[in-house]
Formats: sequence, C-alpha cells, structure tokens
Amino acid sequence: MDKYIMNRVLEEANYMIENESTVRDIAEIYSVSKSTVHKDLQDRLKDINIALHGEVDKILKHHIEIRHIRGGQSTKAKYLKL
Repeated sequence: MDKYIMNRVLEEANYMIENESTVRDIAEIYSVSKSTVHKDLQDRLKDINIALHGEVDKILKHHIEIRHIRGGQSTKAKYLKL
C-alpha cells in the first residue's frame, strides 16, 4: 500500500474518532468520494491498525442505527424551507 494512502486512511480514521463525523463529511474534507472513504475505513484500516478499525466500526454502526432519524430531520428541514 502506498504511503500516501496509508496516511490518508489514518487521518480519516482519527478525524472520524475525534469528531464522530459521517462518511460524507470526511469525503468532503479530504476531497475523495464517499466510496473511497468507506473502503478506507472498512477494508484498508483493518490491515493497518485493527484497534483503530474497531473504534471506527463502532461509530459507523451507530451512524447506520440513526440514519432513519437523520433522514426524517432532513426531510422536515426541506419542507420548512418551502
């Protein structure tokens, strides 16, 4: 794995842990696609640092659990603008 990719993966993971950011937020900050961030945090991080992967995995699972709530809030905000 390239050093650049390894550094990006670690930076993304640390950023997610510090800020509990979503994949979408991280993709925007690091100027990569959501698919790239997801692959970085799910596959590549496991090969680099398994302990860090465990922490990130907990956050990702939490985001999956609450996504229906966020979707409802987003829809409500959309219609309040109209």
